[in-house]
Amino acid sequence: MDYTLVVALEMIRAIAWLVLLASGLAIIFGMMRIINFAHGEFLMLGGYTVVISTNAGVNEWVSILILAPVVVGVFGIIVERLVIQRLYGRILDSLLATWGLSMLMMGGVTMIFGNTVQGVSTPFGGMKIGAYQVPIYNFVLIGFAVLVLVAIWCVLKFTKAGLIARATMQNADMAEALGIRTRWVYMTTFGIGSAITGLAGGLLAPVTGVVPTMGMNLVGQSFITVITGGASVIAGTLSSATLLGTISQGVTFLTGPVYGDAALLVSALVLLRLLPQGITGRIFKRSL
Repeated sequence: MDYTLVVALEMIRAIAWLVLLASGLAIIFGMMRIINFAHGEFLMLGGYTVVISTNAGVNEWVSILILAPVVVGVFGIIVERLVIQRLYGRILDSLLATWGLSMLMMGGVTMIFGNTVQGVSTPFGGMKIGAYQVPIYNFVLIGFAVLVLVAIWCVLKFTKAGLIARATMQNADMAEALGIRTRWVYMTTFGIGSAITGLAGGLLAPVTGVVPTMGMNLVGQSFITVITGGASVIAGTLSSATLLGTISQGVTFLTGPVYGDAALLVSALVLLRLLPQGITGRIFKRSL
């Protein structure tokens, strides 16, 4: 019984992990159709913000919940103004530009901090479930994954800003004709997506540690989750994270983490072969 509960908790944690990784990208790629190949480095920037500020004496939770999203969000707005705004509708160009940005960020961070793992202590310690020790921080990650999805859903569903954002992404010319300043909508949307990515990077820093190359390990999981989910930001991210996270963690428990990562990739390939438009391209078509 205890083992079954621990396995279930680990599967839920794996789902929460994918949700946190993919939520910011789901906004930028799912809504704006911009392939932000520097997404992993945005996560890295959030992690380094937490490490640097915490080592400087700032409270760890202030670093995670305030500084990481603000720093990465502002950085995202600067990137959007200087680079991305010229690349809307040019998917291949946006991929190449953000790939170059990711290389630049990785090299710059390596020059400043070196290629060594840095980190902060994991809050709260652990709790015992029978003979097993489970980190309490896993429940924190699960809680924040739920909060992020609920917050995005509420903004898109119930606020004027969310309505304007969805209208702009669906038909920018019509929105412009109706007096909406689409440039500012794009900038704000990219900044919010970046801020959510920074929050995710900050939340994951105590678990993964922070190293300049960490983005290379995380960007693949993020894109797999978003593309498999399809165009819907909420339903797509949640459904693909649930399916892929459950399969990956189940295989991990049976065989090991290497085979778990391979199972995630194979599952995504099979799903995209069966559902080329993603899960929400066939199911939950009208959902957010």
